[in-house]
Amino acid sequence: MTDSSQEHHYTENVQEHLKQVEALLHKHALLEEVIHRQQLPRDDRHALLDTLAHKQHIAELQRKLDGMHPADIACILEALPIEQRLLVWELVKSENDGEILIEVSDAVRESLIEAMSREELREATEQLDTDEIADLAPDLPQNVIRDVFKSLPIGEREQLRTAMSYEEDSVGALMDFNMVHVREDVTLEVVSRYLRRFEELPDHTDQVFVVDRNEKFKGVLPINLVVVNEPEDIVGDLMLTDIIQLHPDDKADMAAQAFERYDLVSAPVVDEDGKLFGRVTVNVVLDFIREESDTELLNFAGLLEEEDIFASVWKSAQNRWTWLALNLCTAFFASRVIGAFEGTIAKFVALAALMPIVAGIAGNSANQTTTIIIRALALGQISHENARRLFFKELAISGLNGLVWGGVAGLFAYFLYHNVPLGIVMTGAMVLNLMVAATVGLGIPLVMQKLGRDPAIGSSVMITAITDSGGFFIFLGLATIFLL
Repeated sequence: MTDSSQEHHYTENVQEHLKQVEALLHKHALLEEVIHRQQLPRDDRHALLDTLAHKQHIAELQRKLDGMHPADIACILEALPIEQRLLVWELVKSENDGEILIEVSDAVRESLIEAMSREELREATEQLDTDEIADLAPDLPQNVIRDVFKSLPIGEREQLRTAMSYEEDSVGALMDFNMVHVREDVTLEVVSRYLRRFEELPDHTDQVFVVDRNEKFKGVLPINLVVVNEPEDIVGDLMLTDIIQLHPDDKADMAAQAFERYDLVSAPVVDEDGKLFGRVTVNVVLDFIREESDTELLNFAGLLEEEDIFASVWKSAQNRWTWLALNLCTAFFASRVIGAFEGTIAKFVALAALMPIVAGIAGNSANQTTTIIIRALALGQISHENARRLFFKELAISGLNGLVWGGVAGLFAYFLYHNVPLGIVMTGAMVLNLMVAATVGLGIPLVMQKLGRDPAIGSSVMITAITDSGGFFIFLGLATIFLL
């Protein structure tokens, strides 16, 4: 089975689980509605709610949830309205609470945490490894964090404090401390005996990290070398030394690129003294890439944060206000640009019908440029040296597209209105506005990065504003010069 077919299969499974859960919730809601409609005393209604049929629906739903993977439950919780979400959350086995809280989106996690008591949060958090607790900590009440700190052994407490000290976009925030390491001067037989002492190896253990007597990192020993070589062979003779080493302060996106480029499953994290500090695994990197992709998509649309699709109207509206307000201001500015050419439009009414074409094509072209530039920035492909060359290339592309598609638009305008100067104005406006689009499409992400901001933040909103206003000004300005 290929990767794409496996992904499709897993998606179908989750969707099937969701349908079954929704069906059980629907039966549960129907029964409650029927009972509440009965003209019965409150005590009798409570008695009916405790009937076998009602309990059967809840028990069936609980059995269904008990057999599901926590990640699948997380997906289902995200797809349910808040009332149903909280009902399902109450039925989830408590030993899965911590893992589910890690898996769900930030917005949904907030609604689940609000429904939990201090004791429930503490118990759920204590189920997690220290690196996972560090991921969850920003969303937890301070009193819960204090309780968890007190309950951890001293060693894990220090690990948690260390993990929480790193920025979200650093390798230190991705690493975990659950790893296997051996000395370079031992035999493979010693390594084998040591590995057999584990009830199970840490997830994604494809290699054993090798250190010297002072815990300084020396190399890695792939698990397959332990199996295929003689027991008396020395680890130092077989270990690999030419490998990728990460540092806690490295950027997480650079680590993600290394994992993708070299097909890594795990990688060591080494401190400034060369000592083995932790490791990063591919599952954490994939989660980071997915979160970055989601954040970039939201930022591109001008959304401030991830949004629970079932959040209240008020809360969702607030999340969208900032860039809508900016967009309103830019729309007023564009209207004033048009207003400045009222005389021209009054004499050539056809201009009003053709204006949106110039602005729309340029906006689409600018978004294409911006998407390519943001991707190139994420991959580290743009530098100070090649930025100028890239700028002139985008201008050339826009000029060519402007001549080709501006010519088409000019012919379209001529055949509609039988006016040669109007067709020429249309072509010239398309060429110039596409070049403006290339400038802003390249410039906005670069400026945002220079300011230390996400290049995708509000790019679409700003591009639309500039290409609309610029397009109207260029088109109507040329019309005023050549048609009056």
